[in-house]
Amino acid sequence: MNRELQNDQQKTGESYAYKVRNMAFYYGTKKALDNINVDIASKAVTAIIGPSGCGKSTFIKALNRIAEAETEVRIDGKIELFGQDIYDSKVNITRLRKRVGMVFQRPNPFPMTIYDNIAYGPRLFGENKNLDEVVESTLKRAALWNEVKDLLRKSALGLSGGQQQRLCIARSLAVNPDVLLMDEPCSALDPIATLRIEELIEDLREQFTIIIVTHNMQQAGRVSQYTLFFNTDETRIGNLVEGGLTGDIFSKPTNKRTEDYITGRFG
Repeated sequence: MNRELQNDQQKTGESYAYKVRNMAFYYGTKKALDNINVDIASKAVTAIIGPSGCGKSTFIKALNRIAEAETEVRIDGKIELFGQDIYDSKVNITRLRKRVGMVFQRPNPFPMTIYDNIAYGPRLFGENKNLDEVVESTLKRAALWNEVKDLLRKSALGLSGGQQQRLCIARSLAVNPDVLLMDEPCSALDPIATLRIEELIEDLREQFTIIIVTHNMQQAGRVSQYTLFFNTDETRIGNLVEGGLTGDIFSKPTNKRTEDYITGRFG
């Protein structure tokens, strides 16, 4: 699987943001993921699909170590971000999460103004100059400026769900990350808001590495260049079954389990 995915990326001229080798992930003593080996292309969209409980969200939470903020975890193997082992003891986790932003399933704007939501990250890292410019340029990148430019001093909680999610994306972009992780970012949104997020992903993919977990296979087909299919084995531990170019995964998967999932025969 990994050789095929690597060759596909070489054909399209992609470099790698992440290299994951022999990764196993534990919540306490419970193993959630096992034997994950994959290279993830930079400045492209990689979709992660699979049934509930197969470790999709766990995997992306391992990519910026946010899982450690929730509970006791352990990882075996190696995850490299642009050649650096992110689980090395010398890694500054705060700086890592600056490089790897995350957008969650439900919009979670801070209970403060729209302006302060965007300025929060730059201020946290001591980047206090030209905040007005940063806020404006970031909201423009998130395709939200025209909708909120007269509301910057209003509470972000007054925005619609779709606007809140784009604000959360903008908040991540304000610190200029290398990678944007998105955990089912459209699952709580209506079709119109979902379309706006998908259009935004398309606009951002040439600037950032984007990894999106989605249960919506049509969405994966629309927004991604690469797709990873996760599932559980007979012991209920999550693993990576197959990965490659999105068109190939959906039209000619090499693994029977992938084909069965794509065609709706299970899951």
